[in-house]
Amino acid sequence: MARAHRPDIAEHNRLQIEYFEHAGKEAMRPTSTPYAERQVDALITFACLAAADHVLDVGCGMGRYTLPLAERGLAVEGIDLSRTLPDRLEGFNAGRHEIPLHCADILELPESLDRRFDAAVGFFTLHHLHDLPASFAAIARLVKPGGRIAFLEPNPINVLYYIQLAIAPGMSWHGDKGILKMRPRTVFGAMADAGLTSPALERFGLFPPFAANRPLGACLERLLELVPLWRPLLAFQLFRGDVRTERPRAGAWARATRPYSDSLRQDVRHSHRPPTARHARRTRDYA
Repeated sequence: MARAHRPDIAEHNRLQIEYFEHAGKEAMRPTSTPYAERQVDALITFACLAAADHVLDVGCGMGRYTLPLAERGLAVEGIDLSRTLPDRLEGFNAGRHEIPLHCADILELPESLDRRFDAAVGFFTLHHLHDLPASFAAIARLVKPGGRIAFLEPNPINVLYYIQLAIAPGMSWHGDKGILKMRPRTVFGAMADAGLTSPALERFGLFPPFAANRPLGACLERLLELVPLWRPLLAFQLFRGDVRTERPRAGAWARATRPYSDSLRQDVRHSHRPPTARHARRTRDYA
């Protein structure tokens, strides 16, 4: 698979920083609603996060999901391309949690972060990354052997996202067109190229926030999620891959990853374990 050249990635990153820093998106601000809280709890359960797990939030932004992870007791660090958005996270945090923050491209983190985390997670970040296989490989380098990588992403066949792109202030097709890459075949293929194992997928959510935040709407949504007809169309997708317990030697890397490409459909599974953990903060800039 061809890899993007560094100038292409640099231009992509510049456009993404501009998109997020200048849009002033209300949807990026931390908020405590049933809609947002369910997203956090669903990922915690899906990724099997447990007490004292050290977790990296990839694309932490203003802390919309970083802060709820901390409030649930996880030891969280954040990384973002932007220098501005983590400063806003610090403002929203108001000293409640200590959260180390890193300003960097995920592809260019220092070796000091290697194998530092029990898990790496992201919320609506994956479809903004330029090169999925390279990004998964870089993230896997930061996670301890046997650790988990999990992302919550939009479902590209759910029409509500395209309506949102058309009417939501600060959102545009140019900034969010990566949603088209969020198909299981594409994401699991990138995971396999990066050497991740045990690919897993789970979908949930059907209603927009104004309905899902109401008790009746939330109850109806969960009932409709049980109907097989709706499952492929559910709004949110959870993707997970596990980091190998033992990493193969360089010469064996391609041979070792091939079986996972061939068996992705058969190996998709669902994991559940109760949430827990603790939280942290400091800013580092890796330019």
